[in-house]
Amino acid sequence: MQAFYSDQFVLPLPEGHRFPMAKYRMLRDRIAAELPSIQLTEAPAATEGELALVHTPAYIDSILQGTAEPAVLREIGFPWSPAMAERALRSVGATVAAARVAMIEGLAANLAGGTHHAYAHKGGGFCVFNDLAVAARVLQAEWGRSRHPDGSRRQPLQVAVIDLDVHQGNGTASIFRDDESVFTLSLHGDKNFPFRKEDSDLDIPLPDGCADAEYLSTLEHALQELEGRFTPGMVFFLAGADPHEGDRLGRLKLTADGLEARDRRVLDWCWQRRIPAVITMGGGYGVNLEDTVGVQLTTYRVAASYRSRWAGLLEAA
Repeated sequence: MQAFYSDQFVLPLPEGHRFPMAKYRMLRDRIAAELPSIQLTEAPAATEGELALVHTPAYIDSILQGTAEPAVLREIGFPWSPAMAERALRSVGATVAAARVAMIEGLAANLAGGTHHAYAHKGGGFCVFNDLAVAARVLQAEWGRSRHPDGSRRQPLQVAVIDLDVHQGNGTASIFRDDESVFTLSLHGDKNFPFRKEDSDLDIPLPDGCADAEYLSTLEHALQELEGRFTPGMVFFLAGADPHEGDRLGRLKLTADGLEARDRRVLDWCWQRRIPAVITMGGGYGVNLEDTVGVQLTTYRVAASYRSRWAGLLEAA
């Protein structure tokens, strides 16, 4: 399985900043040591043209040129620096690259991304650009330019975003609010950030303290409803680690085993329907950062096992 990383682009953050920048390199190091079936590749930078499929020109320029207003940067949660802008480009580029691979190989991953709080015109919640939205738009544009063997045009590519970060994907929901070609599904903490939610196609707010059994039952019903309402040709799976019981910001009580069962259920749902999928990392703010990294290592271990099924299918073809 191909996985794209951007952890070498490190934001210079003030001492005591709560964003766990170290987790990205920690995760890549553990994947390199423990999951040799995953091919690690440095993420390319997203182009301005790709960003412009989602984001406004003024916002793109303000980030790339370092002219964003202080209020904009406060909402994002990062000070501006050339490294901040470069990392944002690489995080988006990783999801775009993974999406292109997944359309051919069935499954690929970004070892960051899931920046679902970014709107078309602004960022928020440690999210600068919305990698999920940009990658979806890039795939749809490339799909739309291709034709069937008989020369007829393809139907528009239908994309589902299965957002299982503990925080609602408000930016993604806003971007795709009136778009029938993209279905946004979010399971999130009801009383957690963002405190002003947007309308996804399917929002399922969860109570504080929600544990494995309730969460997995709710997820099962959500997938059934998704299937009844939409037929995706691609899935973006935001596999946040922050529903974990040891997360500082999560407020839910899922165990590591519960999160592994979550990942298996989503990827099995995609595999059974032969829907290509892209995995992004999303949030994770463990009191013990090793817990967060361990949860996300398991996500990529599970993904690698499903990628082997896709490999067998492709070889048989």
